[in-house]
Amino acid sequence: MTLRAVRRALTAGFLAMVILLGGLVSGERLEPGRPPGLDPTQISWRDERLARDLLQVVNDRSFVDLVDVRFLGLPLPPVLGLVPNVDTTVIELDARGRPLAAATVLVSPRYRDGLVIPLDENLSTDAVRWRRWDDAAWSDNAGQGTVDIVPGRENAPVDFMSPYPASVFKLMVAFGVLRLVDRGDLALTDRHAYAPVGEQSPICEGPRSATIRTFLDEMITVSSNPAACAMVKLLHDHDAIDELNSTFASLGLGTLQLRGTDSRTGGNWTNEITMSSLDTAKLLLLLASAEPGALWRAPDGTPVTRNVLSPESQATFLGLLRAQGLNQVLSTTNWCGRPYPAEGIPQTTPARWMDPQDGTVRLPDHHYGRDVRPCNDSAEVTFAHKTGLAETSGSDAGIVTSLQGKPWRSYVVVVQSNLGSRFVDPARPKDPPGVDPVEYSQKFGELGKAIDDAVTAHRNPASGQRP
Repeated sequence: MTLRAVRRALTAGFLAMVILLGGLVSGERLEPGRPPGLDPTQISWRDERLARDLLQVVNDRSFVDLVDVRFLGLPLPPVLGLVPNVDTTVIELDARGRPLAAATVLVSPRYRDGLVIPLDENLSTDAVRWRRWDDAAWSDNAGQGTVDIVPGRENAPVDFMSPYPASVFKLMVAFGVLRLVDRGDLALTDRHAYAPVGEQSPICEGPRSATIRTFLDEMITVSSNPAACAMVKLLHDHDAIDELNSTFASLGLGTLQLRGTDSRTGGNWTNEITMSSLDTAKLLLLLASAEPGALWRAPDGTPVTRNVLSPESQATFLGLLRAQGLNQVLSTTNWCGRPYPAEGIPQTTPARWMDPQDGTVRLPDHHYGRDVRPCNDSAEVTFAHKTGLAETSGSDAGIVTSLQGKPWRSYVVVVQSNLGSRFVDPARPKDPPGVDPVEYSQKFGELGKAIDDAVTAHRNPASGQRP
């Protein structure tokens, strides 16, 4: 038996032990159930069916059985004995992009069986004490953080440490830049000279000049970190960071906070950057909706509409998300037809990234080695989205829209988790040579497909009626 086979066998045995003892964290058994003070009658916004479906598909993933790659050199690789923190929101939309139903489900060592969070008429909740992500707190403190994101939630019945969003935070950056465009402070065609000051950041690289449109495109479609540094520094140069954070809070998106970045380089992306799945989904709702009326009301009672951005900026933002090249989390079409990872949301892959000769996806410094044309032929939806990956962060956030002639659905989906590149599936096969490795657990693809199936089944009943 090879060493790899021995490791897999030992891992499988250890997995069984962890599954049996999965509730044991730091010597304490964390009992499942609804926290005191959480109203059991308020399980969803308008539609309890969505909340029940979302809870079921999240729980079906069994996120606990993943291997921690930091220890793969040892004879017995430890697995993810702790339940991960997973934050999932789905907002179903009608044909005008108005919310029909919404649900948020949280999973953590405290709530290992999943917890549906009650949402009010403004797609908001005061039932959660949101905490900043902290790796040590997750592993050493049963998943409980210590630094509050939103003030005044000390008595909330649910205490949840919000996973670090990784590159999903670039949605906030793009929103901030487009707000400056709408205000007339700059134009997408302006040439911006990125000139970092002081010691060079390892993620930002050196000086560069390009149009703002180019920087935004690279930041969103291929998740360029140097482009994001340039745009974060641009916000600092316009003294727009504090204003951006205040704007999010005033819109009722209090967990969206872009804090702690370096004004000299645009780098230093720490856990001071925060985003809950619910507030991220509402930010995307502003792009998805064609409804001119109020989508929700801000904390001061002001109606919040899609006009937070101009129609031109909305179209620009949505176009960037639709051109996403990193389709490898909730959707996995970049690896079309491979047995691993599992199939995700059945989206079209943008032709922009397809090699015209062999149909494979090629991005700057990335090659996936699979002909995606068969998946495009069978695709049912577009997925305008942004992914995020760090060692302890795996995320995807986007807008799903059915293609003409396919079963109808329209929804926003956001998943934030600490399941980043450090945690892999125990039976993960070896990647073919010369192509990008699979860096996320295939459980994300499984979750994306399960959510899509659940929404599609509900929106396409046997009667054929559609909203």
